[in-house]
Order: sequence, then C-alpha cells, then structure tokens
Amino acid sequence: MTEAARDGYTQNVHDARTLARLAAVQALYQMEHSGQGVDGVIREYQEHRLGGELDGQAIRDADDEFFSELVRGVVETQRRIDPYIQRRLREGWTLKRLDAIARAILRCGVFELVRRPDVPAGATVSEYVEIAASFFGEGETETKFVNGVLDGAAKDVRADEER
Repeated sequence: MTEAARDGYTQNVHDARTLARLAAVQALYQMEHSGQGVDGVIREYQEHRLGGELDGQAIRDADDEFFSELVRGVVETQRRIDPYIQRRLREGWTLKRLDAIARAILRCGVFELVRRPDVPAGATVSEYVEIAASFFGEGETETKFVNGVLDGAAKDVRADEER
C-alpha cells in the first residue's frame, strides 16, 4: 500500500469512528429520553440512521461495529465507568444533575478510555471534546467541562500512558 493510500485509509477509518462516536452519543441520549432498550436503539440506527444524516451531519460512513460497541459497552459497563466521572464532579453534584448530552459524551469517552487501550488517550479526549463543541460550542463552559473530566479520567485510567 502506498503512503498516500495508507493515509487515505487512515483518514477514512478516523472519519468512520468519529461519526460512530457522534451517533453513539445521540443513541445514548435517545435511550435516556425514550426509555428504548439498547438492542432496539442499535437496530434503529443500523437500519435507518447510519445510512443518512443525523442533525445535519452525514453519517453514511460511520463504523457500524464501533458504534454498536460504544452503545452496548456504555450500557453494560455503566457502573464501572460512572465513578471515573463522579470523582471529577464538584462535591454535592451527581451525574443525574448533568446535561443529558454531556453525560452521554462523558460515558462514551470514559468507556473508550477503559475498554479501548488501542486508541491513545489524547485522541479519545480530543474526539469527545470535538463532539461536545459541536453541541455546546467551542470554548463554552460545557465543552471545557467535558475536556476537564475526560482529561482527569484519562489520568486515572491510563496513568502510565504518555500524552
């Protein structure tokens, strides 16, 4: 494979995973507000949403397997990942008090930090900060909050990894 082809492949994989992350955040938000189960929401996204647009973002090329891994993984490991978030909140604050989108972003990010050591921590944090910025705006308090919580969680989860 030529360097240009490899770079193109790497970019396509990156884009596909970025889109899967965005869709996973949306799916977790939907589950929380609709009460829909994990299998139903994954099936809905695979059959109807991953082939089109989501909030104006084309998600045709989302990594379907990665999307499913994120959504199912967050649901299955929520009790394990939530303490990483909780310890970064101000005293007296709970996860329930957070904005639902911020909560979904944080859970996806921490899940990926815990379960996907093949993805560098810095890349994971950056990806989810970008997603937060797409919802809340770049430089906004919520986006900075997501950055701070995920950076702290990355230090907890991957203390030995250089960033």
